[in-house]
Amino acid sequence: MEDRIIIFDTTLRDGEQCPGASLNTYEKLEVAKHLEKLNVDVIEAGFPIASPGDFEGVKLIAQTIRGCTIAGLARAVKKDIEQAWEAVKYSERPRIHTFIATSPIHMKSKLQLTPEQVLEQAVEAVKYASKLCPEVEFSAEDASRSEKEFLYRIFEEVIKVGATIINIPDTVGYAQPEEFGRLIKDIKGNVPNIEKAIISVHCHNDLGLAVANSLEAIKNGATQVECTINGIGERAGNASLEEIVMALKTRNDVYQKVTQINTTQIYPISRLVSKLTGFTVQPNKAIVGKNAFAHEAGIHQDGILKERTTYEIMTPQSIGLEKSSLVLGKHSGRNALKNRLEEMGYDLDKEKLNEVFERFKIVADKKKEIFIEDLEAIVSEEVMGQIPEVFKLEYFHVNTGNRTLPTATIRLLYQNKQHLEDAACGDGPVDASFRAIDRITKLKLKLIDYNVQALTRGKDAQGEAIVKIKDEKGNVFTGRSTSTDTLEASIQAYLNAINRMVSNSVSTAHC
Repeated sequence: MEDRIIIFDTTLRDGEQCPGASLNTYEKLEVAKHLEKLNVDVIEAGFPIASPGDFEGVKLIAQTIRGCTIAGLARAVKKDIEQAWEAVKYSERPRIHTFIATSPIHMKSKLQLTPEQVLEQAVEAVKYASKLCPEVEFSAEDASRSEKEFLYRIFEEVIKVGATIINIPDTVGYAQPEEFGRLIKDIKGNVPNIEKAIISVHCHNDLGLAVANSLEAIKNGATQVECTINGIGERAGNASLEEIVMALKTRNDVYQKVTQINTTQIYPISRLVSKLTGFTVQPNKAIVGKNAFAHEAGIHQDGILKERTTYEIMTPQSIGLEKSSLVLGKHSGRNALKNRLEEMGYDLDKEKLNEVFERFKIVADKKKEIFIEDLEAIVSEEVMGQIPEVFKLEYFHVNTGNRTLPTATIRLLYQNKQHLEDAACGDGPVDASFRAIDRITKLKLKLIDYNVQALTRGKDAQGEAIVKIKDEKGNVFTGRSTSTDTLEASIQAYLNAINRMVSNSVSTAHC
């Protein structure tokens, strides 16, 4: 008999807590809409008490998304719980997710509370949350390093006062698979009223075991798994949604469990999260890495040509990825482009399609052949997470050489009205360009990361530049751009980050 596993996605909460991964309100909504298309059961939209922006993001998602339960995180504190409820109450299926640490080291060193005080606080929090919300999840933070007898007791008591889901987190990725599976089994066997609650797990990847621990928990009775797209999250990240889902699907003979995930949306949302956070997916990443369905060795190629299953245990189409190369060029029409984008999982309205088509034509004039990766880059740049262009590049000129001091001249259009121009020298053409932009904008910022990589194949490949800057308040903003000219991509990415910073300052000023 096959049982269904509930997929609880925490990309927008735990995933966004990863340093440098912060998303603005509308980027969070964009991800949430794709999670809805992915058909996840629960979206943990954020930590409402953390900041006004996080509260507004959770609230907007709760007001907009209708296909999933929307959860908000709260410490076992009345104010946190009230704030979480105010954010999620607009959802058709709201959930308050409250937590408190239960391990000896956390209770003594962090909370400075006795076990009895922790138990009392947990019970009071769940009791209060259940008066506001019909669905309450309770997490015992650092459960894998907690004393089992204390876990049995605290879970029994919170279920008595209204917890409908109990979550067992491996908060620091300490547990080993057999050990973690046994913990789940013991909780199931020693908490008298456990049948009244869903057993959930939340595993971190500090030892590279988050997915293995999650799967072992499923084998031992867990029916909800908390995970993130691309496995992003604190430190080494969380259990990867795509790996858990495809493991259950591919090895159904072992687990005999199913999910309601629309797996064909896995690759598109993986790319979206990567673009918006600025975190590149490693090439050999399971399921969604660019090499996951690539075959270079002659023996492998021969085997694949004769019988696909010799070297592929799942199809690329099952996760929304096209196996064959996309052959499109400058003579291709709008309909051909539209059909190919739909095959890739992008459903664009007429206005967005026209924007992508114009960009497509520009790139096609520079390249003999347009590949899938080119189209992904174009869609990401023209459609995903656009922001107002307060500063827009009009032109740049760079003079450089091995015996020449690199100098850049930049002209920007400010608010579509004023032309601004300046020049600067630097350690290289990129540094000189960034310095010239700094002179023009007169903004106080710090460049904290800069990365360029090739997105496509060939000498005319598109390059993607990702830039991260920090403002005076410590806020981090990510800019990205693509071009066959890596210097142009770098300049545009830097301006994209600046425009995000300026837009954030404007929105904050009007709050």
